[in-house]
Amino acid sequence: MKNIFVGNLSFNTNEDELRQIFEGYGQVDRVSILTDRDTGRSRGFGFVEMASNEDGDKAITALNGSQIGGRTINVNEARPKAERGAGGGGFGGGGGGGRDRGDRGGRGGGGGRRDRY
Repeated sequence: MKNIFVGNLSFNTNEDELRQIFEGYGQVDRVSILTDRDTGRSRGFGFVEMASNEDGDKAITALNGSQIGGRTINVNEARPKAERGAGGGGFGGGGGGGRDRGDRGGRGGGGGRRDRY
């Protein structure tokens, strides 16, 4: 079994179309195009699971850099999240750019309350 990442898809490409394209290289077990959870619109990438590694390798070689829906697609072996170097977790962000929590200066007015006597 080979899990394949397909990127730079047209927002109009659907799972059936993607399945038909990959079936030219072997048995396709599963196809999923990821969508925005709020709008339901395609996020422009998806995954194809091929039954065998050999068929998956053939599809990757043949389809990477090809055109689907007027766009040049990226086709690569999918990597597990741990290998992709997933971020620090929880709500994204990188910790605020390394600034100390007490550092509020740098923009004139400063931060916090100042009592003037």
